[in-house]
Amino acid sequence: MSIPPKRKEVYTYEAPFPVYGLACSQRPGPNHTFRFAIGSFIEEYSNKVQIIQVDDERNELVGKGMFDHPYPTTKISWAPESLSVTKDMLATTGDYLRLWTVMGDNDIRFEAVFNNNKNTEYCAPVTSFDWNTVDTSTIGTASIDTTCTIWDINVKKVKTQLIAHDKEVYDIAWARNKDIFATVGADGSLRMFDLRSLEHSTIMYETTGNTPLLRLSWNTLDANYLATFAADSTKAVVLDTRMPALPVAELGGHTAAVNGISWAPHSACHICTVADDYQALIWDLSCLPKPIEDPILAYTADAEVSNMTWSASLCDWVNIAFDNKIQVLRV
Repeated sequence: MSIPPKRKEVYTYEAPFPVYGLACSQRPGPNHTFRFAIGSFIEEYSNKVQIIQVDDERNELVGKGMFDHPYPTTKISWAPESLSVTKDMLATTGDYLRLWTVMGDNDIRFEAVFNNNKNTEYCAPVTSFDWNTVDTSTIGTASIDTTCTIWDINVKKVKTQLIAHDKEVYDIAWARNKDIFATVGADGSLRMFDLRSLEHSTIMYETTGNTPLLRLSWNTLDANYLATFAADSTKAVVLDTRMPALPVAELGGHTAAVNGISWAPHSACHICTVADDYQALIWDLSCLPKPIEDPILAYTADAEVSNMTWSASLCDWVNIAFDNKIQVLRV
């Protein structure tokens, strides 16, 4: 049996399109660990999603198949690890939520489209989604029509739909809990919901002047902590659900607008932020509640970093997207 070559410190892949969507496979096993899905960002109807993977013989990222996607992907996610043991599933959002199955190289099968509005041709674009890791039959989507929809993907039906914000909803994230999720939106608020009592929500944080909040990330090991950032802000803020309203930390190391954020899957006190200043910064929050002054690690890309992931299957690696490239960085 051949021994795979030693992993490089950085893998770079140049895609045939500008990249925004980025996801790392959660499927266990050496054949899937370094597998990614990337989505094009082309301002027209016809876009692409490509599967790429490290070829161990060449020790580089190579394309393993591509499929058409209506509009750019606002988010891509592989199925959670517990579900992906039996099936290599992929979810995407744009105009709608869609499910796909990767059968093999150059063999990607469309599974389903989720449309809650059958009575009109109009659709409110889906800005993001999150796959519930506790109840893997559940996906929550966020939309510009102010609603969030909770889907049962097994029966392809809506569990519930709610008006979550006063304006567009830009992101949704589940806690490590099948009932609790949070959202952010154009009204500048971060809200927490419980599926068992949806008649009210808790406003955890609001920006000054109602500046839109674009993305949020929930700490996967300590559900007390979330992170978010506002439009055009050079800072990300860390929130403690036990002390809402005021951030417990502000991560201010960037010199241009923050675009992405992700907690480490293997550490409750490490988080990564990426921004238009070409930087990916990793922060250590173990000294909270003391102020966090500087990142512990910084990486400079060749262009504005549009997106990033820190996958549970690649704990020692951070994955970033910029221009038409993705880079997988050992940290």
